[in-house]
Amino acid sequence: MGGVAQPGGPGHAEGTAPRAGRTVRIGSGSGYWGSALEPALDLAERGHLDYIGFDYLAELTMSLLQRERLRNPGKGYIEDMVEMVRSLLPAAIRNGTRLVANGGGANPLGAAERALAVARELRLPLRVGVVEGDDILVQLPRLEASGWEFVNLDTGERGLDGIRDRIVAAHAYLGAEGIAEALGAGAQLVVTGRVSDNALYVGPLMHEFGWRYEEPYWDRIAAAVTVGHLIECAEMVTGGMTVRWRETPDPWNLGYPIAEVTELPGGRVEAVITKLPGTGGRVDSWSVKEHLVYEVHDPRKYVMPDAVADFTRLRLTDLGEDRVLVREMGGGPRPDTLKVQIGYTDGWIAEGRLGVSWPYALEKARRIEEWLRRRLEMRGVRPLELRFDRVGVDMLHGEAAPWPDDEDAVNEIELRVAVRTRTPEEAETARREFFLATTWGPAGTGWGAPLRTRQVISLFPTLVPREAVEVRVRTLDA
Repeated sequence: MGGVAQPGGPGHAEGTAPRAGRTVRIGSGSGYWGSALEPALDLAERGHLDYIGFDYLAELTMSLLQRERLRNPGKGYIEDMVEMVRSLLPAAIRNGTRLVANGGGANPLGAAERALAVARELRLPLRVGVVEGDDILVQLPRLEASGWEFVNLDTGERGLDGIRDRIVAAHAYLGAEGIAEALGAGAQLVVTGRVSDNALYVGPLMHEFGWRYEEPYWDRIAAAVTVGHLIECAEMVTGGMTVRWRETPDPWNLGYPIAEVTELPGGRVEAVITKLPGTGGRVDSWSVKEHLVYEVHDPRKYVMPDAVADFTRLRLTDLGEDRVLVREMGGGPRPDTLKVQIGYTDGWIAEGRLGVSWPYALEKARRIEEWLRRRLEMRGVRPLELRFDRVGVDMLHGEAAPWPDDEDAVNEIELRVAVRTRTPEEAETARREFFLATTWGPAGTGWGAPLRTRQVISLFPTLVPREAVEVRVRTLDA
């Protein structure tokens, strides 16, 4: 479905119209596990798209899915992806739109088999490409034995001695090479495990334009990384999660983004970010800028498995009618290492929420906090962490939140308490104490439904050499 961009087409600002070149239309159908499905279906029905990408994974998700797979070897993938396939596949096949999703999680093959079963139920032909190799749990001992030193990117801690006996998962962030290979093999749906979020968009562009990981393609792949970054969180570039929330048109009907990516003669890459007509939200240079800086530490070096993008060199031009031209994108070669998240068990957590009413709501909350600290000590609970948040006062901003000048002007607050312990028994003891605070503490204290205690999975972010990770691709047919 890729077409040819016409020079000086409608809406192009003077001096910024892209020259003739081949254009690929790619949309974002999910920015996270739990994204709304109907905007993605809208894209599949009337977006005239070549591809739709679906990102379902967050930092911690892989460890949770791995734990689920350990309990049930048939699980470990994102169930939402199966529903997405059921809803979108008829329109996608009818319109020639290929789907790329990282919903395979810790079990890409299991997710692919579920997708194939759905296709058979719908009596639709389907070839699924499965990208694996991100699970490097069994490779950790061999890497250590080879002398590779695992360094925690957050804390600087060196080596795995402190967590080795508690590791439950280790997943590398793969790039786009497996996705491009699967598309080259004719896959209409590509299912991956942990790949970088924007690899879902880089892969189709590398496949369509024939780019390789070498010169003269680094600027083009870095441009693809930039485009992927702009649309990978779906509604967050079309009017969601914006400081201009008062001005967002029809925010209850946000459209998901589309990137019209053109490779120009000579190899430059430009893109128009837009959305479907008739949907809510907005796309303008400010909405694009808002997302451009989202989750970015160094805009000159946005390091991804496929390339290092430089966001400081690009230029944005409002074209009107929810269209923004992005040009002068580029960057440098991909790094020699891949990021890995090692998940490990890190104790147990008990969490409680107490409603505290006027008068003296904040003073009562302080008293309850003192009461709980004393009770936990009396009951022999030795917290690894103990946290109190006053919802309505300091839960989001913590110590940076200004304290109310007139404490008694606070009508009511919710006191959230979370305790991390070494053992499940300690966590359960703490959970029971939360409830007692309502009857042993100040009058006017209420409680919510008690949450179950649960095991904590923490992450050890680190790097491994790229050559230690083998990307594997297979195709399956319905």
